[in-house]
Amino acid sequence: MRCCVIGVGRFGYHVATTLADNGVDVIAVDNDETIIASVRDKVAQAICLEITDESSLRSIGVEEMDVVIVAMGENFAQSILATALLKQHLKVPRVIVRSISTIHQEILRRIGADQVVLPEQEEGIRLADSLSLSVNTLARLSPTFAIRALPAPRRFIGKSLQDLALPDTYHITCIGILDGADIITVSESRIIQENDLIVCSGSNGDLERVRRLGL
Repeated sequence: MRCCVIGVGRFGYHVATTLADNGVDVIAVDNDETIIASVRDKVAQAICLEITDESSLRSIGVEEMDVVIVAMGENFAQSILATALLKQHLKVPRVIVRSISTIHQEILRRIGADQVVLPEQEEGIRLADSLSLSVNTLARLSPTFAIRALPAPRRFIGKSLQDLALPDTYHITCIGILDGADIITVSESRIIQENDLIVCSGSNGDLERVRRLGL
């Protein structure tokens, strides 16, 4: 995969260098030579140019990239202009853009951004989850729906998943049993054991109600 990161501030720097560490062919672009010098040895190419100039972007073959990440968020106007150039003029297949507000996010979507991320908001949500959720959240799929590892309530122990009928009775679905860092898929005949961590998907409310059965 070939990826271009436009804007190498704190966010863009970490995106570019992590992608490069993961084996991705990365071009880092910024209009500040000092910033470019700081990342030059960490990515395939680091280029100083005007990031909202169409001819400059064409000169580095940005339209041939698989993904372009517009990482600067503080400069609202530059971010919007760069996104419009990439999607509407250069026809880049996938453009991911950093946003700093919901209004910024909405504008970016309207001009064609394929994905918009709000790092500060997402990090805030993760922090709040880690402080407030009393169960192991493996994945947050939406603000109200998640996959979590639930300690088996006492009333589940010794019963099979078929007997428990989790979707009908508790409105959650068992994906498997957590074993260390692995999730083991199980059949409906699997008998729930003491100390099992049952990996389930469902709404936050339904998952929390099942967790409280074990209190």
